[in-house]
Amino acid sequence: MCREGWNCGAHEVKLLNTSSGDTVKIGEISYVLKTPRNPELVPVNHMTEALPQMVTQHLRWIMQKDLLGQDVFLIGPPGPLRRSVAMQYLELTKREVEYVALSRDTMETDLKQRREIRSGTAFYIDQSISFRFFSDSHRTTPNSVGFTLVLSTCDRINRNVNILISEMLVTEHTKEELDAWKIVRVSEDFRVIALGLPVPRYKGNPLDPPLRSRFQARDVYYLPFKDQLEHLYTIGPNVPPERVSQLLSFATTLCSQESASLSLPDFPVDNLPAALAVLNLFPMLSAQQLVQRLYPYEVMLGKEGRTAVEGVLRRFELIDGSTKPSPTAVVSVESVNGDPAGQAAVTLNITNQNITFQVPAGTRPSRPPKSSPAFISTPTHDRLLAEMMRSHLVKDICLIGAKGCGKSVIAREFAEMLGYSIEPIMLYQDMTARDLLQQRYTLPNGDTAWRASPLVTAAQEGKLVLLDGIHRVNLGTLAVLSRLLHDRELALYDGTRLLRWDRYQTLKDELKLTHQELQDRSIFPVHPSFRIIALAEPPQVGSTSQQWLGPEILTMFLFHTIKPLAKAEETAVIQGMIPNVPKEAVEQLQHLTHSLRKSNDPTALSLASSLSTRQLLRICRRLSQYPEESVAHAVNKACLSRFLPSLARSALQKSLVNCSIEDQPDPASEQSHLYTCTVKDGLLTIGNVSVPVYSPDEKMKVPDVLFYENVQHMMVMQDMLKDFLLGEHLLLVGNQGVGKNKIVDRFLHLMNRPREYLQLHRDTTVQTLTLQPSVRDGIIVYEDSPLVKAVKMGHILVIDEADKAPTNVTCILKTLVESGEMILADGRRIVSAGRPNAIPMHPDFRMIVLANRPGFPFLGNDFFGALGDIFSCHAVDNPKPQAEFAMLKQYGPNVPDAILQKLVAAFGELRAMADQGTITYPYSTREVVNIVKHLQKFPDEGLANVVRNVFDFDSYNKDIREVLIAALHKHGIPIGAKPTSVHLAKELPLPDCKMAGYWTISQGGSTRRKLLCPTESHQIDIKGPVFLRVQSYPSERHESRSVSFTEEQAHWQIPMNEVNIVCDVTTANDSIYVATCNPVSLYAMKEKGDSVQCVELYDIFPRTISGVWQPFVSVAALGNPLQDQVVLHEEQVCPAYKMCKEFAHKNWFLFYKENGSQLDVVDVLEGQVHTISLPINLKAVFLVAEDRWLLVESKTDRKFLLTKPMHMGAEDTGVCQLHAISEDAVNTGFGTRLEATAPQEVSNEQLPNENLSTALGQKIVSPNRVLCDTNTYANVIVGFPDLMSPNEVYSFKRSSPITEGRGPDMFFGTSKRTGPAKRVNCVCLLGANQVVRALPPTQVPLTEIYPKDVTPPMTAAYLEVTDLNSKKLKYIPVPRSSSVSPYTVWISKVSDTDVVMAPLGSGGVVTVDMGGYVRLWETGLDNLQRSLLEWRNMIGSEDGRPIQITIQRDSGLDVSSPKHGQIDPKNAPHVGGNQWAGGTGGRDTAGLGGKGGPYRLDAGHKVYQISQAEKDAVPDEVKRAAREMGEKAFKQRLKEIEMSEYDATTYERFSGAVRRQVQSLRIILDSLQAKGKERQWLRNQALGELDDAKIIDGLTGEKAIYKRRGELEPELGSPQQKPKRLRLLADVSGSMYRFNGVDGRLERSMEAVCMVMEALENYEHKFKYDIVGHSGDGFDIELVRCDKVPKNNKERLKVLKTMHAHSQFCMSGDYTLEGTEHAMKELAHEEADEHFVIVLSDANLERYGISPDRFARALTSNPQVNAFAIFIGSLGDQADRLQRTLPAGRSFVAMDTKQIPQILQQIFTSTMLSSA
Repeated sequence: MCREGWNCGAHEVKLLNTSSGDTVKIGEISYVLKTPRNPELVPVNHMTEALPQMVTQHLRWIMQKDLLGQDVFLIGPPGPLRRSVAMQYLELTKREVEYVALSRDTMETDLKQRREIRSGTAFYIDQSISFRFFSDSHRTTPNSVGFTLVLSTCDRINRNVNILISEMLVTEHTKEELDAWKIVRVSEDFRVIALGLPVPRYKGNPLDPPLRSRFQARDVYYLPFKDQLEHLYTIGPNVPPERVSQLLSFATTLCSQESASLSLPDFPVDNLPAALAVLNLFPMLSAQQLVQRLYPYEVMLGKEGRTAVEGVLRRFELIDGSTKPSPTAVVSVESVNGDPAGQAAVTLNITNQNITFQVPAGTRPSRPPKSSPAFISTPTHDRLLAEMMRSHLVKDICLIGAKGCGKSVIAREFAEMLGYSIEPIMLYQDMTARDLLQQRYTLPNGDTAWRASPLVTAAQEGKLVLLDGIHRVNLGTLAVLSRLLHDRELALYDGTRLLRWDRYQTLKDELKLTHQELQDRSIFPVHPSFRIIALAEPPQVGSTSQQWLGPEILTMFLFHTIKPLAKAEETAVIQGMIPNVPKEAVEQLQHLTHSLRKSNDPTALSLASSLSTRQLLRICRRLSQYPEESVAHAVNKACLSRFLPSLARSALQKSLVNCSIEDQPDPASEQSHLYTCTVKDGLLTIGNVSVPVYSPDEKMKVPDVLFYENVQHMMVMQDMLKDFLLGEHLLLVGNQGVGKNKIVDRFLHLMNRPREYLQLHRDTTVQTLTLQPSVRDGIIVYEDSPLVKAVKMGHILVIDEADKAPTNVTCILKTLVESGEMILADGRRIVSAGRPNAIPMHPDFRMIVLANRPGFPFLGNDFFGALGDIFSCHAVDNPKPQAEFAMLKQYGPNVPDAILQKLVAAFGELRAMADQGTITYPYSTREVVNIVKHLQKFPDEGLANVVRNVFDFDSYNKDIREVLIAALHKHGIPIGAKPTSVHLAKELPLPDCKMAGYWTISQGGSTRRKLLCPTESHQIDIKGPVFLRVQSYPSERHESRSVSFTEEQAHWQIPMNEVNIVCDVTTANDSIYVATCNPVSLYAMKEKGDSVQCVELYDIFPRTISGVWQPFVSVAALGNPLQDQVVLHEEQVCPAYKMCKEFAHKNWFLFYKENGSQLDVVDVLEGQVHTISLPINLKAVFLVAEDRWLLVESKTDRKFLLTKPMHMGAEDTGVCQLHAISEDAVNTGFGTRLEATAPQEVSNEQLPNENLSTALGQKIVSPNRVLCDTNTYANVIVGFPDLMSPNEVYSFKRSSPITEGRGPDMFFGTSKRTGPAKRVNCVCLLGANQVVRALPPTQVPLTEIYPKDVTPPMTAAYLEVTDLNSKKLKYIPVPRSSSVSPYTVWISKVSDTDVVMAPLGSGGVVTVDMGGYVRLWETGLDNLQRSLLEWRNMIGSEDGRPIQITIQRDSGLDVSSPKHGQIDPKNAPHVGGNQWAGGTGGRDTAGLGGKGGPYRLDAGHKVYQISQAEKDAVPDEVKRAAREMGEKAFKQRLKEIEMSEYDATTYERFSGAVRRQVQSLRIILDSLQAKGKERQWLRNQALGELDDAKIIDGLTGEKAIYKRRGELEPELGSPQQKPKRLRLLADVSGSMYRFNGVDGRLERSMEAVCMVMEALENYEHKFKYDIVGHSGDGFDIELVRCDKVPKNNKERLKVLKTMHAHSQFCMSGDYTLEGTEHAMKELAHEEADEHFVIVLSDANLERYGISPDRFARALTSNPQVNAFAIFIGSLGDQADRLQRTLPAGRSFVAMDTKQIPQILQQIFTSTMLSSA
């Protein structure tokens, strides 16, 4: 550069020497230079050899403004050009410069005057503006030069600073005035040059109008194409010129207005010279890759943007990535000892030739590549490192990659190769510019000082800075760094300046100052080796908040993206790091991970992010240690699958199955004894893992907690211990109250580890996590937080409620966990190895973090999502029922088991509902434990009252209250029941017991000959076995005594078809078996179980050829050793075989034919049939004992007794003998015959002696049998069948006999049946001394049971209970079933009533009605009394007395002597004293609540009590008024929307069905809205809470040192929050109408549509939705337009009516596919935050030849649109088959159409939360 001037084309810049000083001339304008007072502040080395013409014009313009005394504003696109123009001008005119980078944190004090404390006194120190503004008036130099202030990034400042600057730029007065006012005059040479971006095109704050008007603006755009091209030619002489011009054309195209309209960020043109410098060294490299370095379009743009950029690349022939070579590896790195210290020669291998070049290097010796044992190199990473070396030559680097993919590892390897020391800096969202550059602190004497941040010291020492998390920081804060990154210069708050190395040298030479002298003037050099590597996660395309990679950041770095490793490479890394990991496990993991990563489904990709390389290494480390563990368990743990939204969970399960990763069954049930913990000889063992017990220094900090062990928590602790031993930090995630804290405390207690505890909350800041500053004697003292203490001492840090703190705060834990480093606010740092001013991390330090599960209803921050992959995660769930029961038993040892079982069951159900989303609050173990503790302490309080302690929270929400009450009632918790609501059946007297006659059994050799019956035996012919499918269905078991106490205990519905007919029921122990026919099926269930097993048997019972086939099946349960096995017997067409199953539990049966003359005895164990031939024809057989059978002859009804030897198969087979029985009446002695009737039932055991004595009213001990027939309630035959002497018959006669058959009936009309029913529903309960029959209503004396004015209820039958103990008769109504099979005649053959019945236990029966409803009844008096007592205890005894408050006080007066006291004639209330009788709280006299009286006497004061019912009752007129008011409002509303009442009820039918789902969806939407509005900390406020970071500023007397909560205004220019866009495609095709009658599918779709319309009402700003129908008429039938959504019920009903009418009248055909494709295309073009398409369809696709693959493709055709299909009711298994072919989590089958609203709710919840 010649001294005389710069030649710049048209305008010449000249330096002329004149007498008054030198003059600078640009073109014709000249400026006289003045001597700078502080020459070191004049910029140097900014002028270049040849200034482009454009720049000269800018300089000329600035000079004009300078001469006019005006301030200028240089505005233009991001990049260093504007700053360099300003600096060039100032260097030219020799002006001192004060450079201030404004950020959003810039305060008034940073600009005007800052206070500092010096030796205890506060001083003002002029800041940049003021100091240079005012040249002191006493200075005499005439041309004392004014400073120039450069304000950069003006678009970043906040409003109040805007105003402040504008004030400063105004003020002009004469010197005399100013002196008089003690005012300092501004130097007339003071100028401001402001630099800023145009807002709104870029993000930022616009200028305040007053401020804007004070500036003269100049647009400094990129250099013209020609200038730029010439400049680039000079930089890259080795690059072919056409390549240069292609690159520049490409860059210019991307900066054009057109590309801005595509919302593409500007191309960083200013980085082209750096890129060309690289290309100059490596001319053979691909230009496309170079473009990727400058402009990483693949990660930051959406699909449209990528296509646009690739189009431009193709246009300029820059797509050469595949053809041109790229460097494959770094061959060697060698230090260079030369003049510029800190250089290294790097050799790269490119297409087998080595190229060596010099790059900056660190101060430590460099290390050859691939020599680190901790870094496993792969070809991908080698290539990446080689490319980073090239970028490192010219500029700072930014690495972009998903979390856990190895960014930090690669950066460290890079640094070690080049011998750099690393300075890791974790960035977080609230970070201020001060945190990045300089912080204040106090010296020991109380003076304030500034401490340089690690970034600044690293710049001076030449380290490599890792800026971790650049995507989190606010742009305004990063803007402070732009000068450091572009120019390597920095101005700090205390006036220190850092200059680029060459400028520092030039300054030193020009001013002839020493290094020390410059340092005294606060000027320091930036070390030439200093470099920055930024680490960031990829920007989320289309997201408003996560799109951090904007035009400003693009100018700062060269970008390298880290792709996830290829399968083979990742496997190599895993096996290199963990040599002994099981190969097969790695294979399975890799298969799963890569199948998830390849998918374009957002759900799968979010799962893949939980399986980053880092997580896979963790899983493999654990599997290598514990190879017996299943891979599925590890994957579920890593993805925290227990708490994933249901869609994601099903997608994960499907992927696991596809990759054949089988989940092993839960081991807890089989091996509960293995999960115990013992401490023995200083060794702790949990399950099968052991660890030595720790010996701590601080015993006080070891937690000790009341903990009741249970298997599930033991398993969690064993899992935790495994990870703990592997050196992991732990994260426990679970709902509230599942015992996370208890588990951790117990865990630490067992290991004997001291803990530090930190609880986070929404206001936690980074400062509170690390240090607590406080002021002592004017000095700031930092107290270590629990975190720092734990690190120092090696304690375990327990962080609770981690999800409550903002994730930008908790993310600082990342460096601590990963690299063991962390910088504290007081300048110290935590390191893993020793260093000065550092806290070494104790080797025993660990973190255990507790968090609630992500998502609704906690709405915490997604701690797991942000930091889950650096911890080992454990899901903690409520204990399983058995474990929870065992635990509750320990909390409440005296609480009855039945109550605990009910609680466990009820809460289990509520949790399941919370998981499905029916209710929002997840009820936890904590709540149950509290209930049990209460019951343990106050056993008299009823359960129904105590559960209200938990559920009163929900008592004001009607819908949720109904759900809760239903759930509690279902499990028999009588919430809301009164002690008076006992509704047992009315008791009627039983007729007296009379002796009716004798039975005489003929003996051998008497009047009649002994009849011998021959027997023969043969083997049974057995076929089979046949394999049957057993299906398990959940049974909705409801306890019946929830509201009132009746004989009915419980009921549930068998999942049977409406054509099924119930034939028989039998019981064994606690099992119940029900047989049905048409088709024949068997249902098995447990009395207290929650599922029904169903076996369909139509393959085994084929239809016979004969005409009407009405099969009839009996079932019998076998006994030991064949428990749980049953025999089914089909009675073939007449003459039918009957089965006698009295001794089925002994494993034998008897079969006989009606009117036949032989008996077949089947012995199941021996497999033999013994046939006995009889001399009579049979009507019935009763097995009254194993070896004595009562036979009834057909036609005559005569009775015979058959005696047989016990073992039929024995060798000495005796012959069976038949004895005739003569029945004699009692009145004439022997001889007169009783009329013979056939018995209905004869017991096969005898009544116990006491029951017999009670029944007959005399003490008696004798064998006996109970016999039932149609004429009596019951008969007792004493002495039968064992005594041969005459047996007495006692009977309880009926007034009229029971008639067979049904009476007329509302369902059946008259009975069409012929012959008796096949089931005689009569049961003898010998233990309870009862006979129970099921009778049709016609046989029941209804007039005696019900009062005249009461209509008897509709019943299926009445249970007639004859109680021989109390001599009472009861009729219990059995409710009528909701549905009855259409085969009425067939049913009437089964039974006279609509029920079949069997005994259950000793004191009850089970009935099954024809609708498949199973009911359990308790009839035995003892059982009923016991149950009633339990039930009353559960309700709690409210004895009608009001509660009195008594205060026990010692009155000081002695008790004289007890007396009754005087009776007050007026009976006024008396309190205290000892005169009157009947007072309260006195002494000696009779009364209440005093002392020393003779007895309690209640004179009726304040204990007067009206009945509870009266108190609860609201007066009728009030109720009436309320009702009228409601009706009036309703009618008024209808009138307003012109809706008829009929329409209103129609609408209510749809709306009411989905009210609950609408409610819960709205709750979720509300809370999301609230979460979106969550307030932030606003700092630098003049009032609020003291901001810890500003304590020193407070000491010095600043005002704005507070922070307060407020809503953060969105940054101007940041994209608007767009609504989500939803399209519901409803199926309105003809098939919907056609099959609506079968499964109500059309109505359910209408309900679903109604639900969407109601739930999204008033959320139109959040959700834009429309509803489109598809049918044979077309695929876009408009139902609701998104700009015209229905506002009220009338409009909504109109939509529903349209749907109904359309499906009734449309053409047949199916347009599901076209509708879906059309919707996907159309929605993708709309601007929205997210797009959803939900397709409702019946899966009738095959009929129209639509293949499932095509449909699957349509659903996934555009990854930006989330599409879901809900298939309604299908014919056969169409929908299931379809669902298997569709992608996971994208399709649902609603077999029961009631699930549709539920499914919709699931879709909404999981997707809305993912994006919340």
